[in-house]
Amino acid sequence: MPKILIVDDDPDIVEAGKLVLEREGFEVVSAPNKREGLKMLEETKPDLLILDVMMEEPDDGLRMARDIRKAGHTLPIIMLTSVNAAMGLNIDKDEEMVPVEEFQSKPVEPATLVAKVQKLLASTK
Repeated sequence: MPKILIVDDDPDIVEAGKLVLEREGFEVVSAPNKREGLKMLEETKPDLLILDVMMEEPDDGLRMARDIRKAGHTLPIIMLTSVNAAMGLNIDKDEEMVPVEEFQSKPVEPATLVAKVQKLLASTK
């Protein structure tokens, strides 16, 4: 059973993600911030990471993704954010600055999230 780590400071997003993904047969663990997320990454060895951009700091998710890649982790990362809509920005994946496989605006439809997770996990096999 693939394991997914959700790192987001919004408990509603975490719970919704857990419900949707566990219903599809995934094991889901979570953390509320970058520090705990990095700890959970090492402890639980997830197959995929769902990561929020803004947590305690406005760029925590971006920094966490870069730190993960610098440490040599290759697991797929889906970055969720409401930054683009809220601030009129257009942040997107970038190998150096935003090293993620998928970038998804919040709120995300459950079917869209499941499809992205399944696609990324299939591509890593």
